[in-house]
Amino acid sequence: MISVGSSDGDSNRAKKSRSRRDCMEVEGVRKNEAVVSFGPEDLKGVNFPHSNALVIQARVANYAIMRVLVDSGSFVKVIFKEAFIKLDLQGYHLEEVDTTLFGFSGHVVYPEGGIVLPLTLGTRELKKTVMTTFTLADAPSSYNIILGRPAMNELRAVTSIYHQKIKFPVGRRVGEFRGNQPSSRKCYVETVRVDQKRVRQEDKRLQSCGEMERIVKKGEVQFVAEEEREKELIGISPLIAEHHLNILPGSQHVNQKKRHFGPEKDKVIDVQVRDLLKAGHIREIQFPTLFSNVGYHQILLAKDDQDKASFITSGGIFCYIVMPFGLKNAVATYQRLINKVFEKQLGRNVEVYVDDILGKSKEISGFISDLEETFATLM
Repeated sequence: MISVGSSDGDSNRAKKSRSRRDCMEVEGVRKNEAVVSFGPEDLKGVNFPHSNALVIQARVANYAIMRVLVDSGSFVKVIFKEAFIKLDLQGYHLEEVDTTLFGFSGHVVYPEGGIVLPLTLGTRELKKTVMTTFTLADAPSSYNIILGRPAMNELRAVTSIYHQKIKFPVGRRVGEFRGNQPSSRKCYVETVRVDQKRVRQEDKRLQSCGEMERIVKKGEVQFVAEEEREKELIGISPLIAEHHLNILPGSQHVNQKKRHFGPEKDKVIDVQVRDLLKAGHIREIQFPTLFSNVGYHQILLAKDDQDKASFITSGGIFCYIVMPFGLKNAVATYQRLINKVFEKQLGRNVEVYVDDILGKSKEISGFISDLEETFATLM
């Protein structure tokens, strides 16, 4: 599946034009077109059992093109560069395309342009030709062309994977074209090989970026820097940012009674407390003035206010050394810190809201250098 923006555009003018066109097609001469249907006779010549994709032959710009994938899950018509350069298309103009393509596996392809070409399906007696816009993509593929939903709508075609056939009205008659099952199976095998090669290349790239540990669990892959996992955050200097609890003088402190969570929950709480102690985010205290039960760790909490951010567990009483979550104005303190840290980049190549950091670049060529500046700032 390949997803992309609307092929007709999302402007009001485009939507109205599309709506008028659809109404004319329903109310006009096309309402007298032949009915397209599939029956048992269409199964003749199909090899069962099968789960083959529908791969056909089509004529594009008067060239017979093999390995054309009919994919109703794709919202774009793609011609791959390897096939494109083999065609003599000097008389056709390549238009600029800004939209990116997203494959079902998550990889991104930046098109090299769009080109309007005649697309013909069918046999000599019953064939249909439409002028359609293909997106030129420079990406490895076992297919030459992918025909998505827009192409099927333009041809008014109906596909059946089960029958391995595509049908379309030609006046009051029906044209059809059968898929090539051997070609479909061959393309599938090559696609798997291409994906495996891409995974191997990605693994090599990640290995060259530093010492990374690959953790595979329940089908998910996470990449964790070994050095970063061993060391904890060293925190922000109080000279840059420090959080104060603005408690009214003379206000009455409310201390919660110790709750009994049960053995299982106490074990979980104990593990989390040990982790916080190890990271230096909390410390144990003996005589707190204010504490609560368990319920930004880079910003230090003002020393005079640390005992006011304490909590009690079955293992003892502890207080936060750093700013904990849940404080009324903690977000504002953190945002001021972020604004100060990125003051030279904000609005230029970085936008930040609390802990969401968005890197941006005016040109693709400068994206890497902008990322390097951002990472250098974070370090």
